[in-house]
Amino acid sequence: MLVHVVLGPLLFLVYINDLDVGISNWILKFVDDTKIFSQIRDDKDRERLQGDLQKLCQWLEEWKMLFKVSKCKVMHIGRPQEQNLYFMNNQQLKCVDMEKDLAVIISNDLKVSCQCQM
Repeated sequence: MLVHVVLGPLLFLVYINDLDVGISNWILKFVDDTKIFSQIRDDKDRERLQGDLQKLCQWLEEWKMLFKVSKCKVMHIGRPQEQNLYFMNNQQLKCVDMEKDLAVIISNDLKVSCQCQM
């Protein structure tokens, strides 16, 4: 009997296991994809999210992990609101209205019409 074990993904998850230590907002990790999200009601919430982005950058630097800020995006979901700017490594994150995630199109109005057109 031949048993084939792929340790790469498992070892990566062990490696990034402490990525969310000290992060106050919600964070989702799936393979090499990380999402951080928060409800922004006031400047304090906005500053907390920006602080968490800075903590993520510090973790990446500490563990010598390569990271492309150009692939990071911000989506404001919900009722019309102030479009806050967020930064990672002194680079402004691009704001998007729609993003494809694991073959599902997510739009800022949470309507499925974009997914149905594909």
